[in-house]
Amino acid sequence: MRLACTLAASFLIGAVAHAQGWAPQRNVEIIVPVVPGGTNDKLARAIERTLIGGKLVNTSVTVVHKAGGGNQIAYAYVSQHAGDPHYLLMGTTTLITAHAMGASKMSFDEFTPIASIFNDYVVITVNAGSPLKGGRDLVGKMKADAQSVSLGFSSSLGNHHHIIAGLFMKNIGASPRDLKTVIFKGSSEAITALLGNHIDMVSTGATNAAAHMVAGKLRVLGVSSGQRLPGDMAVVPTWKEQGVDLVYGSWRSVVSPKGITAEQRTFWEIALRRVVESPEWKAELERNYWGDFFRTGADFRKTIDTEYVAMKGVLVELGLAKP
Repeated sequence: MRLACTLAASFLIGAVAHAQGWAPQRNVEIIVPVVPGGTNDKLARAIERTLIGGKLVNTSVTVVHKAGGGNQIAYAYVSQHAGDPHYLLMGTTTLITAHAMGASKMSFDEFTPIASIFNDYVVITVNAGSPLKGGRDLVGKMKADAQSVSLGFSSSLGNHHHIIAGLFMKNIGASPRDLKTVIFKGSSEAITALLGNHIDMVSTGATNAAAHMVAGKLRVLGVSSGQRLPGDMAVVPTWKEQGVDLVYGSWRSVVSPKGITAEQRTFWEIALRRVVESPEWKAELERNYWGDFFRTGADFRKTIDTEYVAMKGVLVELGLAKP
């Protein structure tokens, strides 16, 4: 039965590719704009496994890291391959925020949006030895003296990890501009610094902090989801439970270089839809505490445009963008 299903799936994929007139002809590169170990890396490797394991492509797939420059190195690398659909970039809200801040001329208009994949809920975590025992302790500390607490995150000012912290400050009646930030190339580096007591807290995806929390090395103070996350993270209260009106999910997406054809974009939309419909992917969502948020075409474009307006408002309050 399993063999029959596999053969049927392979035949269907081949038929679709033939009808479209295009399928990958050589190695596909999945570009990650940060160092290994964080959410973007986990997403890229999950897509790689599912594309190959599900026989959704008949070529090799490799994950390539282009870290640095607030994601701009990766964006520049992909933009150099205009018209080539063999490159998939892990697109984040940094494509919006960097442009809104004037830090980059590149935006989603410089790429071909393929699909948003999931919402990544952000946690604020501290070392297990921190005097901050819960979210309310953090509220009191940040109101009293925000500059005495260093906040680490990856990988650039104004990204979703920073925006979450800015929204937190705004919602407790403190100034987002009082945050004392330390920037790292990846969440794994930020967490390493936290474990070594070099910084006081980290804003990161829930999946990046979970294992350290379970091991008793980190304490997670709050999560930005609307309800508690499943599994081991179920012990962590939402910010709303702790009196802070903060619910925010940062979507992760896949984009290709500008100038690919409609047939090529459709191929990747179909392939990624099959990725997110697979049992393996559903297990990835649960394992990493990600929220399903698959959007393509006009729905994805609407999300991008809406988020641009909302995020720019927060960036203005952080002092990183002009009104």
